[in-house]
Amino acid sequence: MEERWSTEQILALAPDAAGRAAAGQAGVVERWGAVGVGAGLLWGEHRGSGGSPYRTVVRLAGPGFRCSCPSRRLPCKHALGLLLLWRAQPAAVPASAEPPAWALADPPDDAGDALADDHTTADDEAARRRVVQRAERRAARVAAGARELRLRLADRVRRGLAEPGTDGAELAARMVDAQAPGLAARVRELAALPSEEQLAGHALLDLLAAGYLRLAELPGPLADTVRTRVGFTVDRAELLAGPTVRDRWLVLGSREGSDGPLTTHRVWLLGATTGRTALLLSFDRPDRFDRPDQQPEPRLPVGGSVDAELAFHPGALPLRAVLGPRYPASAPTPAPGTPPQQPPGAPTGLGTREAAAAYGEAVAADPWTEAWPVLLAAVVPVPTTDGWLLTDGAGALPLIPPRPAGAARTAGADAAPWRLAAVAQGRPVTVFGECGHRGFTPVTVWDELGRPTDLTRQEAA
Repeated sequence: MEERWSTEQILALAPDAAGRAAAGQAGVVERWGAVGVGAGLLWGEHRGSGGSPYRTVVRLAGPGFRCSCPSRRLPCKHALGLLLLWRAQPAAVPASAEPPAWALADPPDDAGDALADDHTTADDEAARRRVVQRAERRAARVAAGARELRLRLADRVRRGLAEPGTDGAELAARMVDAQAPGLAARVRELAALPSEEQLAGHALLDLLAAGYLRLAELPGPLADTVRTRVGFTVDRAELLAGPTVRDRWLVLGSREGSDGPLTTHRVWLLGATTGRTALLLSFDRPDRFDRPDQQPEPRLPVGGSVDAELAFHPGALPLRAVLGPRYPASAPTPAPGTPPQQPPGAPTGLGTREAAAAYGEAVAADPWTEAWPVLLAAVVPVPTTDGWLLTDGAGALPLIPPRPAGAARTAGADAAPWRLAAVAQGRPVTVFGECGHRGFTPVTVWDELGRPTDLTRQEAA
């Protein structure tokens, strides 16, 4: 099987920023036919606005490119889009031992031969090489950090978790030096885990480091998940240049937390037609607004809706997204607490057993998932001697009071179950929140009139 290139390597071949943006649009699977990979070649037919498709061939060694489109850029957007499709959706590009005759007709032109030099300057080529070199240097540093982390974790387990350990600050700093901020954050979280969860935490962190070291052996979506968890990011512009999902998105809930100088904003959306859940995640800090691409996601009112395109971050189970173009609202969307008034095709809430199963499926796809957003339908909060439960008669989930990240426990931190009970008044209600291995953390509840109530507020007793 041909080794797939990374997204950074592909986009580094683009002549300029406009070429990178156009490549994302050209990489949509619906526009391609007769695609395949084999014998060192990648080929496909791109259906554009013309009557005949553009036949595109990429020689993976070299690399070399050939396309029947009239563009004088090398590589053109179709060649880059085909590479991005191969990277993001390997199942859509079947392996073949024998390329079609048209793919073998003429050898693709090398990106560095005379033809390429006619259309790209030496400065462009040098800039692309620098991008690739930076990506390779960072990958090597992260790999070295992952190897060191695995050794340190194994040594800690070998000595015994009951022995006094460090607070993780020194090891976290080592991961920051290795340009792996995701690993650094998990090292800090590991040090704060209770003793009964330490061994599981060590195992999950070791699994993440091992996954990065074997990244080339993983399926593309899982490899993207590992890269994201380790700390690699994708630029907003790059995401929006690729495939997007347009829907009328219902705003299910929001939460704000603080972590040092950063303020974290989370907004959860649910597609009225697709039934897809999305998370808009942004971070504010005092100095973040010096560039247009650093602006946070716009605030969206809970219970409202927005007709917009979302671009999802790559991964085994894409959830986090960025908000793209917005369109005028065609009709108001009622809150999910009023099922009879919901528009046709609108998704309905899950039962407690279905919610637990959804979380299990999320963990199976991404072992580092701590919680999964779900909308529960017709549940009743019930107090017990061991705490609160949410039940629908067929099952029950323990209720965990919400607390923003970094917030200290206050006298009013456990008020959410009581506010939820006050809204329910003993009747079944619709509740949105996150389902995890400890239980269900509520975020929003809707009353019988469809009015949302935010359950994440921290109020004094």
